Amino acid sequence: MAIVPDDKDWTWVLERQCAECGFDPAATAFTAVPGVTRRHVALWVHLLKTRSDLALRPDDATWSPLEYAVHLRDVCRIMLARLNLMLVLDDPDFANWDQDETAVAGAYGDQDPAVVAVELEAAGEAIARAIELVQPDALERTGKRSNGSRFTVTTLVLYFLHDLVHHGKDVGLV
Repeated sequence: MAIVPDDKDWTWVLERQCAECGFDPAATAFTAVPGVTRRHVALWVHLLKTRSDLALRPDDATWSPLEYAVHLRDVCRIMLARLNLMLVLDDPDFANWDQDETAVAGAYGDQDPAVVAVELEAAGEAIARAIELVQPDALERTGKRSNGSRFTVTTLVLYFLHDLVHHGKDVGLV
């Protein structure tokens, strides 16, 4: 059975603690994000290198650990591109990204875990490093998603981090 597309607006995670994973944006300093990103990516890389059941979905409505890992690789890449746009353009509009469509088109569940581990590690390091390089006077620069959700550099980075943390909880990493 195909996964039911997630059409929730998850931007609420910027306003309060996530009851599902415990992520609290108010308790997360911008400067802590690169380190937390690296720690979580390392957990994912370990999972990709050690688990034999990566492609198995726990049920018909939930991605497999491999699918989540590929999604997070793509999240790192998309959010890095959006961060870069925000840092060089005034209030850019972000192209729509349908994560569910991308998962199907990219055959997430059929990808090679060893390759995904390398790519996720590289993508995680790239966004962690980019976040470290953000200057304090750029934190309030803005951009907006195709659905109208507006982000600052700070909120985009926290939104990204929630995804990383939340999916770690989904597969039992944290």
